Amino acid sequence: MTVAFAAVAAPPKREFYEIKIYHVKDADQAARVENYLKDAYVPAMHRAGIKNVGVFKPAAFDTVNAGKLIYVFTPLKSLEQLLDMSKTLAKDAAYASAGKDYIDAEYKNPPYTRFESIVLHAFTGMPMHKKPGLTGPKADRVYELRSYEGHTEKIYQNKVKMFNDGGEVPLFERLGFNAVFYAEVVAGSHMPNLMYMTTFDNKASRDEHWKAFSADAEWNKLKVNPEYQNNVSKNTSFYLTPTDYSDI
Repeated sequence: MTVAFAAVAAPPKREFYEIKIYHVKDADQAARVENYLKDAYVPAMHRAGIKNVGVFKPAAFDTVNAGKLIYVFTPLKSLEQLLDMSKTLAKDAAYASAGKDYIDAEYKNPPYTRFESIVLHAFTGMPMHKKPGLTGPKADRVYELRSYEGHTEKIYQNKVKMFNDGGEVPLFERLGFNAVFYAEVVAGSHMPNLMYMTTFDNKASRDEHWKAFSADAEWNKLKVNPEYQNNVSKNTSFYLTPTDYSDI
């Protein structure tokens, strides 16, 4: 007797992400970086097979960082793709032409003061990023990038487990937080930490979602679970708005 077994699909491979944060000193630098991103970098990523590049600026109500920072989210299939990116861009003539002001900037007139790069590995609970299902105008949207730092590596991993195995990822999904990604930071300046991004049509929607989260019975049960106590040393939120040319 022959027994047929149904094929079981392998789970999706966990993506890697780079979040690059540009620091600019004035409107001129900000415009030069944005021109580079819009006309050179994002189109080059599309040609390289990376469809969803997110470009964000601090939300208008963030008066401390407004006009000073530009965030770029690039999803990657592997670390090798990140390491090979400079070679990929070097072969792209259209990128070199469109990005000339940025690429060939003189030392006396750089397009930014500095940038930092964060490399992340997607959670097992959400191995691939997702475009948010928002319907409101881009200019009104609020994207919340959160960083949860841990006291130690072991304690930080407990918070990761809380998301993946404790049910925090599906809880956010059920409550309609429109997450773009959840990921472990593998290289950055505030380790050990994880980061994730949720999205909302506007600030009022963001506040309503978090109010519902705080009142949710499942969350109130999860947060007092003895297994997951004292696993975050610092929680930081960055409020962002997508640019009109952002894919996400």
